[in-house]
Amino acid sequence: MSNPEPFFHEASNTVRFWVLVESDWVGATIGKATLHYRYQPNRSDDEPLATYIANAAEIDAAVRRRVATGSVEPVMLRDGDVREVLKG
Repeated sequence: MSNPEPFFHEASNTVRFWVLVESDWVGATIGKATLHYRYQPNRSDDEPLATYIANAAEIDAAVRRRVATGSVEPVMLRDGDVREVLKG
């Protein structure tokens, strides 16, 4: 299977996407609200799919971390999975 294209699923208000983990494509989702509050909190016109694409490397890494700790497909990312790491 080649890399399926991510898309916004209107009914669930999530972006659905796939991440290559080792040699398998793992399905995952991230909510529109999570994308907004993590990546575009000061905007009112943000688009969830565009936000995912712009931050795919970080979001995909969160999926890989969840899989490494035992999560199974589909991986549903939550706010804490993509929380900004504060540097101090």
